[in-house]
Amino acid sequence: MTNSIREIPDTDAFMVIGSNTTDNHPVIGSMIKNQVINKGKKLVVVDPRKIDLAKYADVFLQIKPGTNIAILNGLMHVILKEELYDKEYVKERCEGFDDIPKTMEKYTPEYVAEICGIADPQLIVKAARIIAAAKPMALYYCMGITQFKSGVNGVKSCSNLQMLLGNIGVRGGGVNPLRGQNNVQGACDMGALNAVYPAYQPVASEENKAKFMKMWDAKVDMSLKPGLTIVESLNAAIAGDLKGLYIFGENPVM
Repeated sequence: MTNSIREIPDTDAFMVIGSNTTDNHPVIGSMIKNQVINKGKKLVVVDPRKIDLAKYADVFLQIKPGTNIAILNGLMHVILKEELYDKEYVKERCEGFDDIPKTMEKYTPEYVAEICGIADPQLIVKAARIIAAAKPMALYYCMGITQFKSGVNGVKSCSNLQMLLGNIGVRGGGVNPLRGQNNVQGACDMGALNAVYPAYQPVASEENKAKFMKMWDAKVDMSLKPGLTIVESLNAAIAGDLKGLYIFGENPVM
């Protein structure tokens, strides 16, 4: 995330795309809901499913699965056509802007609505105006953006949109990716991955092994061999090679 969760109260509008936030990240989801319901902040939701946040959205764009880049391009088309982008920010802090209008030219609201399965193209225009008018606006996305062959380009499109609007490097704005499950990022940071110690320091390193054995006052020799992934663990359990699992705050079957 480019911005802190603590900055949510400083955000004037939220765009949530490809994220069932209240289900997968209930703390962040409830904070966004609070700002929208009780503080009058604006909300645009883009998702194939009518998620809980859609009930509170000023605009809900229910797109076909896999059409994320098209809808993002459609929003940028409107922002460029109506000159709603942050001209000073783009001039001072962005590169390659001259190529953007040409690329976005064909992504009219009507064209994008047909691609995405949106009945009313004017909803795209309304959404673009909302996110352009808010300073700052924060964009949140999750696996609904990344888990595609075009996932990298989806993330780049999110970044391009926020750069156009001048929302990167400002408090309460940003491009904010959410992981697939509650605090999986924090768990990984703390070393709950099969091949690394805390702070992503590789297990297969004599130097790291010695450092952590000393730090943890280890009484037995620590292995240089990475452990099993979750999939490998379950396969090993079925094969009878894994004798036990300690499961905490996780549903591996789901």
